[in-house]
Amino acid sequence: MKFPPFAYVVEPLDAQHNRSDFECGVEPLDRYLKQQASQDMRRRIAALFVLVDQDIDSIAGYYTLAATAIRLAELPPEITKKLPKYPLVPATLLGRLAVDQRYQGQGIGSFLLMDALRRSFNSEIASMAVVVDAKDDKARDFYEHHQFIPFSEQSQRLYLSMTTIAKLFGSST
Repeated sequence: MKFPPFAYVVEPLDAQHNRSDFECGVEPLDRYLKQQASQDMRRRIAALFVLVDQDIDSIAGYYTLAATAIRLAELPPEITKKLPKYPLVPATLLGRLAVDQRYQGQGIGSFLLMDALRRSFNSEIASMAVVVDAKDDKARDFYEHHQFIPFSEQSQRLYLSMTTIAKLFGSST
């Protein structure tokens, strides 16, 4: 994995982080960080993690994680045959992922994605996959590049199984 070319830390968002100068070029993602993220965290709707450029104390990017579920019928037979026949199976939702414009083109999005997958995999809460809802075709292409698979009836909704994530991190579980 390529690491950011600056001194960094990935940590939960808190009041000390300066969100006002974050601009990724996608207005809803900028607005979310500036206006909604703290409320979602307080209400335990989402966990938000920021990548901080420690050299200039600036948010280079962020992502959110939350619990979700997948209808068993939405998954392909090669996966469902290995799962219990519950109507819903637990998953982790990667709700948002954004990189400030000053840091785009440096692999920061992939770095944040890998950090989110690592946190999801290492969680003590059961989850059979990480799910994303791609905002557009460019985002879908980004996730497909990282092995995410589109749901058969929703091409902008994709998933990556924990089995595949385990292989990314060299684990056999």
